Amino acid sequence: MRRIQKIFDAVDVDGQLHAVDVDSGAEVAVRADEQVVLASIVKVLLVLEFARQAAAGQLDPTERVVVRAADRLGGWGTAGCADDAELSLRDLAYFAMSVSDNTAADLLLRRIGPDVLPLLAAELGLTATRVTGGPRELLESMYADAGAADDAQFVALFPTLSADRVRAMRVYDPARTTSSTPREVTRLLELIWRDEAGPPAATALVRALMARQIFWTRIASGFPPGVRVAAKTGTLPGLHMEAGVVEYPDGGRYALAIFAHARRLDARRIDVDLAIGEAAHTAVEALRRSA
Repeated sequence: MRRIQKIFDAVDVDGQLHAVDVDSGAEVAVRADEQVVLASIVKVLLVLEFARQAAAGQLDPTERVVVRAADRLGGWGTAGCADDAELSLRDLAYFAMSVSDNTAADLLLRRIGPDVLPLLAAELGLTATRVTGGPRELLESMYADAGAADDAQFVALFPTLSADRVRAMRVYDPARTTSSTPREVTRLLELIWRDEAGPPAATALVRALMARQIFWTRIASGFPPGVRVAAKTGTLPGLHMEAGVVEYPDGGRYALAIFAHARRLDARRIDVDLAIGEAAHTAVEALRRSA
């Protein structure tokens, strides 16, 4: 859509988008079949697998896990704890989705099995979705590509790297990191919202946790009160992305996957986040007008 492309151009990003009516299948697409880096959006697949195993009785969601200093990966949530923290598996899932807690996601992945997510993607027919590891593997690849031995060294080195050096990291290359396409991401969301990605209890849990995400500046920023938004962000320097479902009071449900690749590596670009919300609203309103 030309209107969506203008929104992306106004904030100097290369944008990709797929929006689909969950019930009718009508769609809006902007480069929706090109491979994209998933970053933390893969946590939707992770929490879905946890929820499926819990529903099947393969694990107890109340099982306790101690988050120790050696487990912390940085970012939000338990990474900021000064002391060991004890949580249940389902609370790890909550933190992974609500605040994109990398440590919680890594511990949850260890428990469900690190090799299971590619199998789940294959089972769901997500043939373009590639999972290369969890948050720990992503972080370790960034350390190696920056020439850093540990977190402290990486924090000191990263600001000194050129934009070209940063963009050469494996985490920015869909062929070398966890990736998918906008169309497959919305397909995953459609399956979850239609209870076709697992037992209804499992898909209901994923929907509920996505609705508890605290970040509102991307997709949610484009919609008025009364429109329910359940979403999951993903972020790397220069990459802003979000996938989610918006639900209108009249019952309309629309899955969205939006990926913005900024030409500058600024860590904070609220204009890009808000453009994602504007593009989301523009796409959904186009679907609603055509219904």
